[in-house]
Amino acid sequence: MTTSSTDPLIGRLVDGRYQVRSRIARGGMATVYLATDLRLERRVAIKVMHGHLADDSQYKARFIQEARSAARLAHPNVVNVYDQGQDGETAYLVMEYLPGITLRDLLMEHKVLTTMQTMDIMEAILSGLAAAHKNGIVHRDLKPENVLLADDGRIKIGDFGLARAASANTATGNALLGTIAYLSPELVTRGVADTRSDIYAVGIMLYEMLAGEQPFRGEQAFQIAHQHANDTVPTPSTKNPRVPAELDELVLWATARDPEQRPRDAKAMLDQLHETEALLRLDEPTTATVAQRTMIMPSAVAVPSNTGDTQILSTKPRHRTGPILTESATQLAGNSDRRRRKGFWLFALVILIAALAGGTGWYFGAGPGSQVVIPDLAGQSPAAASTTLTGLGFTVNPSIGQAPSVKIAKGAVVRTTPAIGTRVAKASQVTLLISTGPQLLSVPELVGQTEKTAIQKIGDARFTYDPKGSSRQFDAKVAKDTVIAAFGTGGVDLSTAATYSEQEPITLVVSAGAIPDVAGLSVADATQKLKVVNITATSGRNTFSDSIPAGNVIGIELADGQVVRPGNSVSLTVSKGKEQVAVPDVVGQTWAVGKKMLTDAGFKIKFGDGISELISAAPNSAIVKSVQPGTGTQVDKGSTVVVTLKIN
Repeated sequence: MTTSSTDPLIGRLVDGRYQVRSRIARGGMATVYLATDLRLERRVAIKVMHGHLADDSQYKARFIQEARSAARLAHPNVVNVYDQGQDGETAYLVMEYLPGITLRDLLMEHKVLTTMQTMDIMEAILSGLAAAHKNGIVHRDLKPENVLLADDGRIKIGDFGLARAASANTATGNALLGTIAYLSPELVTRGVADTRSDIYAVGIMLYEMLAGEQPFRGEQAFQIAHQHANDTVPTPSTKNPRVPAELDELVLWATARDPEQRPRDAKAMLDQLHETEALLRLDEPTTATVAQRTMIMPSAVAVPSNTGDTQILSTKPRHRTGPILTESATQLAGNSDRRRRKGFWLFALVILIAALAGGTGWYFGAGPGSQVVIPDLAGQSPAAASTTLTGLGFTVNPSIGQAPSVKIAKGAVVRTTPAIGTRVAKASQVTLLISTGPQLLSVPELVGQTEKTAIQKIGDARFTYDPKGSSRQFDAKVAKDTVIAAFGTGGVDLSTAATYSEQEPITLVVSAGAIPDVAGLSVADATQKLKVVNITATSGRNTFSDSIPAGNVIGIELADGQVVRPGNSVSLTVSKGKEQVAVPDVVGQTWAVGKKMLTDAGFKIKFGDGISELISAAPNSAIVKSVQPGTGTQVDKGSTVVVTLKIN
């Protein structure tokens, strides 16, 4: 999974409902994000068309077509589409979120898959594709990137952006659609696609899983396209000798250049895959038996033919050689009579065995002894799941159970009893368990805990810690690395919330400690000291200070309630030194007036001429004789002046 901190959609609420969390993948037409459906409280994948394509009606039509095509399908091997809409200029598609990898990721990691792994994946692909073909939909862009392998083992086909009706065998336009490595010859030469074009792409993927590489390579796209149109796909066993001949033949059948020589649709190829799997699972006593097995496959697998009829491929029978013995007429007659009697008993035995086999097959195949696998119904509505189960011969328990689920939307099927994938007898009763959405869990005490302890508590309580949404801020009252606040989705304050949804993200606000004290430092030293804790300092206003020398920092300017976080910028208040004021002209004034003028100017007063009385005791009617420093002299505010009085 990839993310981009600069992506403007991350963190955005689309259409008032879908909270975008992170980016999952980016393609040529759209970007896929992980989001939370706030209305149904579930995680979804939201596919957003690139902005530069939003004005292109052709691309927008394909985008809407994907929603319509996928919405017509309800199959365990097809990615569910929940919603489609437009938020301003943002066209989006909401799909089922499947945490896991793509088939391309698996091939990049392992290159060559085993026979059984390949057939399991092919069965899922063909099952989903068969549902599409049955509904008249041609995918037209099948490739390993569009096959999703979920962490829980589910395999699904996605991306129906190029899908069209199976009957619309029309040209695609001036440009080829789909990925060149998986395009069928008819798409390359005529631009025409039908269900057999999807089969060709499946055949190329089958080759790639078995051989570990694509059959055709080239430096330019047109070189690869030319090979698809003119060359026959080789057998994967030429690259991997361990590939069985049966799978070689299946690849050749699916990738025949003539569409008439391929399976007519995914259902036909799926049926043949099941037969091939059954043959490969048989226990063969000798290598000779394996060599003599007869395979029934279409003509494209071996002998060239233009008829398109099915042919039988087998080894030639072995002929007995040696001398022929001469027998008498009596011996021949006796031998003939014995052969007739033996033939009668053999015929009767064959009839008996056939009857037993037929009865056993009916009992276990269609009768009371038959067993059916409970299908994957997760995510379906109860009505759709009940219809599926009834169609398979089960009875559905009218009493529906409930179970919490993070992945399955509220009201949809979570699981069944017996469990999904279990083989049970037909007519067995199956109970559906419906999702109640994510379970509401008690929120642990997080505020006041150390950051490490809080993260541990979040995990233990079955919530998800969101480090990208978390932040740190300076706080002189809270110790460093201690949690100040905790928030949930939508900014919910979890310090006052009693419960919160299971596995939902929690963000923490953690103390970075107090902002360093820079009072009295030079601007350069203060700037460096703040830089150490990732705060950028700039010079702010200058003001007088009685205690800080001129040019040094008095402090940091902060508004009431302002929060400072690492990476923020602050302004420094710089000292202009002590304020200078002029000595007022008090000579000739009465002491009452002169004293007020001096004290209002901020001066301290001392008497001269040896007068030691308290200033407050001097008579108000006395006249100010002189003042030192003299009138108009600039001195520091708060300095002491010497006053001489003339007392009458």
